[in-house]
Amino acid sequence: MTNQYRYLAGAVALAIAVGSVAQEPADTCPVRYYGSLTINAGSGDFAPYYIMSNRYGTLTQAGDALLQAGAARDLDLSKRFSWGFGAEGWTGVSASTDYARYDAATERWHEHSEHPSNVWLQQLYAQVKWRGVFLMGGMKEYGSALLDNRLSSGDLTHSANARPVPQVRAGFVDFQDIPFTNGWLQIEGCIAYGWMTDSNWWEDHCNDYNWHYTRDECYTYKRAYFRTKPSERLSVTFGAQCAGVFGGTTYYYSQGQLIKKESHPHGIKDYWEMFIPKLHSGEGFVKGNHLGSWDLKARYRFKDDSELEAYFEWPWEDGSGMAKRNGWDGLWGLRYTFVKQGWLKSVVVEYLDFTNQSGPIHWEPGDSPGTDLNDKATGRDDYYNNNFYNSYANYGMGLGTPFIPAPIYNQDGYLGYLYNSIRGFHVGACGSINSLVDWRLLGGYRKSWGSTRIPLTHTVDCTSMMAEATWRVPSVKGLVVTGQVAFDAGSMLNDHFGALLSVSYSGVFR
Repeated sequence: MTNQYRYLAGAVALAIAVGSVAQEPADTCPVRYYGSLTINAGSGDFAPYYIMSNRYGTLTQAGDALLQAGAARDLDLSKRFSWGFGAEGWTGVSASTDYARYDAATERWHEHSEHPSNVWLQQLYAQVKWRGVFLMGGMKEYGSALLDNRLSSGDLTHSANARPVPQVRAGFVDFQDIPFTNGWLQIEGCIAYGWMTDSNWWEDHCNDYNWHYTRDECYTYKRAYFRTKPSERLSVTFGAQCAGVFGGTTYYYSQGQLIKKESHPHGIKDYWEMFIPKLHSGEGFVKGNHLGSWDLKARYRFKDDSELEAYFEWPWEDGSGMAKRNGWDGLWGLRYTFVKQGWLKSVVVEYLDFTNQSGPIHWEPGDSPGTDLNDKATGRDDYYNNNFYNSYANYGMGLGTPFIPAPIYNQDGYLGYLYNSIRGFHVGACGSINSLVDWRLLGGYRKSWGSTRIPLTHTVDCTSMMAEATWRVPSVKGLVVTGQVAFDAGSMLNDHFGALLSVSYSGVFR
């Protein structure tokens, strides 16, 4: 899709929202405003894992001084019609990280420094709702619809780890009763199409030696969840997520030479075939790069109103993964929430395994014309990597789980996921010391065998931990001070230690 069409799509969505404002009667729905100053410092080339992850890609470097400012009006779910908007910007300075690059003219390697932009737009969107459905246009932060975004390691398909993608999104504002089920079955879901804006990031961080990168990719996401009656003691949520990228132009490198440049179509037909994939429509199998997860969560409410949740997300990258031929691969978790919100409010424990990947071999006879080997082996799923498109990330940070280290960590300039054959656990807990001070603790361990494409000769691992305290200043309503200390230890990410201090303020206009 050309830039003109992208701007037109955004303008249409915005016009719908603005036009609807004139019809909205006066109400008391407030406009929130907020801002923060965040300073972090530490050793190593990046912020520690638990400081860096699941904060929408806003902080990545070992040292930053960042100023945030924003305003938003939320949808009023109590009304049939409502409208909202949001805008948020960041500015500041960040430490640089050295990345390797190959110069074909001199046949030498050299290093170049990269750091985030000093000014960027994090959110800008307009949205409307009518009864139980909504339409949103722009960049808006969306986390997981199933997991606890503050305590979980992160959603496998759509986490809170990367910057938001500009998009047009429509769906249900929340779970809606399915007719004729008397409230015993509800549905929730959405569909989105967007356009990646991080082309320069991939080009700037590429080593110009191996692998590939794609400019001007298009993005899509869709989700459908079903939930049994939530007022019952036992309620079950189940469904699936699917994300994908398509379009753009891919540049392939081998041994320091640009060997091929390939353009991918992105017309109306291609948007449709990303919604309903068609065999042999492109890239040898189906058009675009598709991935997703099968999700389930069971919640039980005890007599004292405390709750226990058990959940899993099973990842898939192709048909074998969708048929669950990838063994125990996935995220398996428990979450317990106490009814008395005191010292300990909630605990999350998760086990993550991505070592099966439908087996180590992938063989498709159609990829090798004239072969006598006609059998198929649909393994080597190589999670989050793809032969034709960028790895599943935005500005280097994974759009899925941050548990698998994203391409931003690869200082050799290789733009794929290096450690997606990985296994480990994660724990999270939070509570309150008193009415003014909250705490949060995250920790975990990971061990990787490399990737199915590039296995390691020896394993690498990482132990990470983060402790956080938040103080609500009693003399100034809306003023909050947050401190974090964290570390990484091991050969996967190298040793990092860091600390963060953030001062934020929020209020409302009516």
